[in-house]
Amino acid sequence: MENCSLTADESTVPVGTANRPLTFGVEEEFFVVDPRTRRILSRAPDVLARTRALGAHLCGEFTGAQVEANSPVCTTAEDARAFLEGARGELRRAAGDAGLAVAATGTAVLGDPGAAAVSKGRRYADIAAYFGALRDAHVVCGCHVHVGIPDRSTAVAVSDHLRRWLPFLVALSANSPFQSGRDTGHASWRTVSWNRLPSAGPPPLLRTLTEHERAVRGLAASGAILDRHMVYWDIRLSDHLPTLEVRIGDVAATAEEALLFATLTRGLAARALADVRHGVPAPDLGGQTLRAAVWRAARDGLEGVVPDPLTGEALTASAAMERIRRAALPGLALTGDTDLVSSLLDRVLTAGSGAARQRSAYARRERMSDVVDHLVAQTGEGLR
Repeated sequence: MENCSLTADESTVPVGTANRPLTFGVEEEFFVVDPRTRRILSRAPDVLARTRALGAHLCGEFTGAQVEANSPVCTTAEDARAFLEGARGELRRAAGDAGLAVAATGTAVLGDPGAAAVSKGRRYADIAAYFGALRDAHVVCGCHVHVGIPDRSTAVAVSDHLRRWLPFLVALSANSPFQSGRDTGHASWRTVSWNRLPSAGPPPLLRTLTEHERAVRGLAASGAILDRHMVYWDIRLSDHLPTLEVRIGDVAATAEEALLFATLTRGLAARALADVRHGVPAPDLGGQTLRAAVWRAARDGLEGVVPDPLTGEALTASAAMERIRRAALPGLALTGDTDLVSSLLDRVLTAGSGAARQRSAYARRERMSDVVDHLVAQTGEGLR
């Protein structure tokens, strides 16, 4: 059977005309930094203690050097925009009150992730003890998008359809070229670092919920996970929410880019859901092929080659972004987000990826401190 899911960019598969738009939510992680040394600091509790708004939507993460913002369930792009801008503003204010700053970058530009204090809690302590030096792979900041899917079996099918787009989403979100004072040679070092974990990376082609459960049991039996929450696939079913979570992205440099990533992801999920309902089979992509394509996208970002793992083409950034935009069009049309996504994509392609902008900040005076200052500024001020 032909693998044509989300590949016929010119097609117009109807997306649930009788259905409401898919709900979605966004999680963003940020580093806490010292404005003087520009190094990451394990002082997230000091920042969170000074927040006055958004309550439980702001919380800690694996280490004390990270804070997280979790949106409520969103129906429209404007819902998501309001939260993303509001959360960044509140964290920026609270950090400033504590004599600190927050920076949206996938990896720590300055400071030692291995020295970041693990947050309180038995589970975090168990992870740190069990995985040894691999615990450092958790000291990264990502952007996760939850999309509401009607049931778990359908979510597995949608995940299978979305796998093809993982390299495209990596390239779009690449925002972590530096780690601990050095250029890693990758646009998204967070992707490479995170994928060292034994349960991370692209999900397998699962086909059914039974196969999904078998794969999860296999991870547990091997000791690759301590619990189901440690299934770190780039696309995974939530165990506590009726959502499919796309976890592939670096934390976006700006609220606008986070909005772009989230709305585009929802559009792709809506298109995939329509394909599932119309009996279109998911592409039979081999795990090694997909993992290699994700790595190349993490290396190059939007400033190099974006591989299409289905066709084998090496695409320019503009060609890749046009391909993924067209694939998402039926879903974007359903929610009225077509012009928004097209406009934001144009802005990012003009300005360069978050990774490219970090490197430009460094190139001016070859100072890593300038990179951190740039990150702190655009985290709150947006894409100018």
